[in-house]
Amino acid sequence: MFRVTAEAAQGTVAFDIEGDRKLVLGLEDNGVDILHRCGGNAKCTTCRVEILAGDPGEIGEVEKAILATKTDLNDHTRLSCQVRVMDDLHVKVIRQASVEGMDAGGRPTE
Repeated sequence: MFRVTAEAAQGTVAFDIEGDRKLVLGLEDNGVDILHRCGGNAKCTTCRVEILAGDPGEIGEVEKAILATKTDLNDHTRLSCQVRVMDDLHVKVIRQASVEGMDAGGRPTE
């Protein structure tokens, strides 16, 4: 088990998560209404988070390519639908359904 601490609009949320689980699912299952408009397929970038501490693992080519289309990101930005938790993480959730007044999107698959 790993510990995730997430800074979100409603405050800081901390929870334990099994290794190799998608970060986006851990966030959603623990009360963070993170956007994931494409259903976890690395196409929309709405589930992005900023990694403040911890190792999110290697970035894949699909994720790298879609993030390269955005200009307002930093080197610590990742798509939570593409991060398989393998370390304790401290993240900042960038986009939330409650803040943006929209439906979160279809639940990503495990």
